[in-house]
Amino acid sequence: MKKELSRLVLYHELGRDPILHTLADVAEAAEHMGTPGNPDDLPFPDFTDPANDLPFDVHFPGKCRKRPHPPVPPKEMLVDRVYDAIRRLLEIATSYGFDRNLWQDYLTFLLLTNENPFSLTAEKKGIGDGSVRHFAHQDMEIFCRLFVYDFSKLEEKLGIDCFSVVTNYVSVPKRAQNFNRNVSLRVRKTSDAILEVLKKHDIDKMAEEGMSADPGNKEIASEISKAADDMLEIISDFYLKYGVGMFGLNRAFRLAEAEPEGRHRGPAHGSIVPPIRQGLPNIAFQPINNTEEVHLSDLVGYEIQKQKLRENTEAFLKGHRANNVLLYGDAGTGKSTSIKALITEYYDQGLRMIELYKHEMQKLSAVIGTIKHRNYKFIIYMDDLSFEDFEVEYKYLKAVIEGGLESRPDNVLIYATSNRRHLVKETWNDTSDVDLEKHRGDTLQEKLSLVDRFGITIPYMKPNKKEFMEIVRNLAARHPEITLSEDELLMEAQKWEMAHGGFSGRIAQQFINYIAGLSS
Repeated sequence: MKKELSRLVLYHELGRDPILHTLADVAEAAEHMGTPGNPDDLPFPDFTDPANDLPFDVHFPGKCRKRPHPPVPPKEMLVDRVYDAIRRLLEIATSYGFDRNLWQDYLTFLLLTNENPFSLTAEKKGIGDGSVRHFAHQDMEIFCRLFVYDFSKLEEKLGIDCFSVVTNYVSVPKRAQNFNRNVSLRVRKTSDAILEVLKKHDIDKMAEEGMSADPGNKEIASEISKAADDMLEIISDFYLKYGVGMFGLNRAFRLAEAEPEGRHRGPAHGSIVPPIRQGLPNIAFQPINNTEEVHLSDLVGYEIQKQKLRENTEAFLKGHRANNVLLYGDAGTGKSTSIKALITEYYDQGLRMIELYKHEMQKLSAVIGTIKHRNYKFIIYMDDLSFEDFEVEYKYLKAVIEGGLESRPDNVLIYATSNRRHLVKETWNDTSDVDLEKHRGDTLQEKLSLVDRFGITIPYMKPNKKEFMEIVRNLAARHPEITLSEDELLMEAQKWEMAHGGFSGRIAQQFINYIAGLSS
């Protein structure tokens, strides 16, 4: 395995992946267990490699003439390192809902999330016929062999059976909220497609017979080459359709604490993207694993508002001119729900969403600088946006939206919600004729200038009583367990509204949740 990993070109950094690196080292050491001859002459993997992320302080007696390492470690230590790698694999499988063959799912996950010159180009233009295809094909041949890697000899030497378990894994059923369902579906579907390709070319049978690693067999080499071609098509088609890295697998993100310069925690260790490279802003993103599955049709009423939002978003996705959007109005009227619904409805068209909080406003330019060259359409989402009169963060937003030297890239829009029409708090002094400030008009314009930079402002106002009752009827119809008559339902809704602060879609939903719970 270690020899195969060392031959990777475009995906070379995967050879330093902690799970693969650990298993490759252990497999190499286990090959020499019980080998006759002088143990000092045996090769020995570097267990202190920083990329391993598990440095060993234990030093064994003896000398090694060929390499400055201690002799082959005891069997117990190799077993311990295998179990640590298996534990990591199980953690990732739990996070992403992998099942059946965790080894193959993990290799697929690494392929889909690795950002390299080939994958980033394929994301925008497909695979093409350039010279890079040669290296990509070579790497796919290696992954074909890794996909059907035979762990039985390693299990026999170490007296373990963990690989047999994880390659025939039966996961415990769990709710979608407990794992990243979107990543799970994409990875497992792609993993299954790759396995079908390998079966088509009998690579799986060759592995069972111990022939897939024979480099001198031309027939085997030919079949692996054909399988690598098909595998390359599967992976490159995925890049083109969904993208690469965690941007390709996830819908929504928030800012994460970036790693120090020169280090990168890969998708298997926190799922932070993209890697920090020289010349790029020190910005990283954390996927939001379980976004709420809502659609615009779930929001009762507000048809004009939803249509306006939909038209602007669809124009943006088609590459046409589109505006930044501000949704403002009363609390509980569906502003946030409307924006969240967009990522559900348009994810397959390349829409991604980045949630930004007010205290992160000064990072906005760096965020845009990081994503402007990616083959996605990004909505930067700011929920409940408003500023007190002493807060100045809104000036960062003003400069980015309109007014800075650098123009906003075509693949980025800003959507915000607020209960305030003008975003920045106004005081009586702003409108009073009796004001000690000399340039009162300038101050007022400064506070109003932010909202003017949103090309589209959409009002969401509280429903009246008739509209509120219509919302209650529609929501109740989605719950067959509610058996109240319409008159009883509306009477209870009116009581609920009086006790909970007025008419709004949120209060109607809370009432239906309450009634449905009682009925169940």
